[in-house]
Amino acid sequence: MPAKSGAGYRSYVLFLLTCVSIMNYVDRALIGILSPAIKQDLQLSDWELGLLKGMAFAVFYTLLSIPIARLADKHNRVSIVGLALATWSGFTVVSGLVVNFVQLALARFAVSIGEAGGTAPMHSIISDYFPKDMRAKALAIVGMGVPLGAGLAFLAGGGISQVYGWRVAFIAMGLPGIILAVLLTLTVREPVRGAHDNAMGADAFSGPQASGFTLFLSALKHLWAIPTWRLIVIAVAAATFSSAATGAWIVDLFARAHPDYPIGIVLAVLGLSIGIGFTGGTFLGGWLVERLSVANKAMYGIVPAAALAVNVPATLIWIWFDDPVMALIMQSVGAATVGFYFGPCYALIQSLAPVSIRTMSTAIFFLIVNIIGLGLGPTLVGAVSNLLAPAYGDAVGLRVGLTLVTLTSAYSAFVFWRMSKTVVSDWRIVEAN
Repeated sequence: MPAKSGAGYRSYVLFLLTCVSIMNYVDRALIGILSPAIKQDLQLSDWELGLLKGMAFAVFYTLLSIPIARLADKHNRVSIVGLALATWSGFTVVSGLVVNFVQLALARFAVSIGEAGGTAPMHSIISDYFPKDMRAKALAIVGMGVPLGAGLAFLAGGGISQVYGWRVAFIAMGLPGIILAVLLTLTVREPVRGAHDNAMGADAFSGPQASGFTLFLSALKHLWAIPTWRLIVIAVAAATFSSAATGAWIVDLFARAHPDYPIGIVLAVLGLSIGIGFTGGTFLGGWLVERLSVANKAMYGIVPAAALAVNVPATLIWIWFDDPVMALIMQSVGAATVGFYFGPCYALIQSLAPVSIRTMSTAIFFLIVNIIGLGLGPTLVGAVSNLLAPAYGDAVGLRVGLTLVTLTSAYSAFVFWRMSKTVVSDWRIVEAN
């Protein structure tokens, strides 16, 4: 491990937090990948699967993120992330031991409680290790944990399930997170808050009178009044409504729409396309914005809007294409363009917020985004599929549900374009302070 100072140690912290982000999404994505086997073994309906993939996870994950974020704005963020990682990884292991819907739902609740303490504190830590002009790329790298975790879940989790069953997959994919939690807690130093930012604006939220629900409302009012912050939340919520639903149901769709095509090949191709394409797109989005925004800050909105303009038609094609090979090819195009907004948006959510509520800013952002996207998206698809399947078949019902949520990504592209018109002036205000 590098000495606890300088660029080498900063890179080590970034690497370790990216590994935490990977484990975060491995544990979250597994239920969608293992969904067909779980449905058959536990005799679940699509609406029950939709709840497990959506609201059963999102409710506690989003609601608890706020008090945990406030705790992280006052106390040691590294310890909070370590405890959270150990919690969600441990209950991922427990998920492999359940025998019915209720037990699996309770395990999902527990996983979500752990994951509520992960993302916001991690983003705050990164923002105190990297200055504003380096945050888009640094947070894009951490954001690469989403596609890398999804790719790992498909390849390793899916592969294990094909050989040993879905229960062993949960257990095998949860255990490494517990080891990583110990390593993180022992080797990462808590950074100085606001080390790379001006302190102006912090006192409005840092006094003893700013606490609890009052602080939440004050912070929300302050942040929502910033046009760029508000538009980012709307845009990402709309995009996540689509991407979370497709990620949760993609294996089910291929199993139903292309039943004669080997599911092992599907899992391998999805793992590679998501692990490589999604990861590459996430990094490229942060890299492009970091370079292009030097001359024009509007690129924070233009780059994600352009990527989503490609993603939407590609996604609609793979949902409805009857040829499984062509469907997988178009899915790869969609995977490569869906993550462009991660780095730019995460960076702005941090940089536009006062230092003392930086973790709270990310938590409020994810509260709104995840209730709408992570919670309602997969749940709605399950409900639509359950409603239409008796008349039109389970494949058509699922295709219609996924089509409905995909259309929200088109709206997201429009909002990102709108955001490109406000980010220049909002950035100047931050710089002036």
